[in-house]
Amino acid sequence: MSDISSNNAENTEIFSGTKEVAENLKFDEKRLQEWFGDNVPSAGKIEKIAQFKGGQSNPTYKITSEGQEFVLRRKPPGILLPSAHAVDREYKVITALQNTEVPVPKTYGLCEDEDVIGTSFFVMDFLDGSIYWDLLLADKSPKERTEIYASKNKVIAELHKVNYDNVGLSNYGKPGNYIARQVSRWTKQYLASETENISAMNNLIDWLPLNIPDEDETSIVHGDYRLDNMVFNASNNVMGVLDWELSTLGHPIADFNYHCISWRNIPQLADQKFCSENGIPTEEEYINMYSKHTGKKLDEHWEFYTIFNIFKLAGILQGIMGRVRDGTAASKHAEERGNQVAPLAEAAWDLVEKNYK
Repeated sequence: MSDISSNNAENTEIFSGTKEVAENLKFDEKRLQEWFGDNVPSAGKIEKIAQFKGGQSNPTYKITSEGQEFVLRRKPPGILLPSAHAVDREYKVITALQNTEVPVPKTYGLCEDEDVIGTSFFVMDFLDGSIYWDLLLADKSPKERTEIYASKNKVIAELHKVNYDNVGLSNYGKPGNYIARQVSRWTKQYLASETENISAMNNLIDWLPLNIPDEDETSIVHGDYRLDNMVFNASNNVMGVLDWELSTLGHPIADFNYHCISWRNIPQLADQKFCSENGIPTEEEYINMYSKHTGKKLDEHWEFYTIFNIFKLAGILQGIMGRVRDGTAASKHAEERGNQVAPLAEAAWDLVEKNYK
């Protein structure tokens, strides 16, 4: 089973940093300058626009101006799935979390006028830190790995402790029945993007709605909380959480479980001796860290959430394959990611047969 967040250190070079803007993602820079003049006058003249290498979904640009550096996130051009690429929701949640214990970039404005650069976009601060693509953190010391894992655990716990009413997000999603709604959503998105018939995926689509645990709670959830969606400072603390496209009001344990899938699909992380020697917490230790931060008990239905989240991950990757089919994928690595759908579905169905049959 593969992970959407690569455990290959080579991906740091492939996905990190910027490149020249792809031809199909270029836009009228003069119109953007006018928007900055109206909305971020302190920025001054835009001097350079580059495209970040990483990311499959919403094209992301580094905007360098006379005054400072910014990040612009936009919807991709072309045919889009319903409810996907919700940059307006990303903007809303990042802005709402500004004064909480959850580190996020400062936001400067949302533009829904497609006449400016062709699609909706928002602008936020560029965070000058490190993004890691290798979950094994091969170039770090055991002490540094421990610090990085501890920080990302604390941040997701802090997110789940935020009172969504108090930060103006009471209408950010529907409280309750999150798992049932997510199963329905990802089933629809998967079928809309389907490029081949995968029997294990069909089995999961039938099984999941009938086996949802009878427990419910609601918090702000990130929906895609993983190592390469965080920026770290020199002290190995998270200085900003990125890529909130899949965030909503949802089930915190499901959100945390999704973040923990790597312990199941990276052999080294499944090896307790390896983890101990390298300063990385085991899955059990990492779960216990979260429980201490939040007071939540995670034991009883942990395997169900693992099955659900592998299914969700397969749905995300199938969406990437759909964009390859439609010619709107933002990365040349999109097809490689999409080819992981069948192995993921088969791994999830194996867990069903092991734990529920």
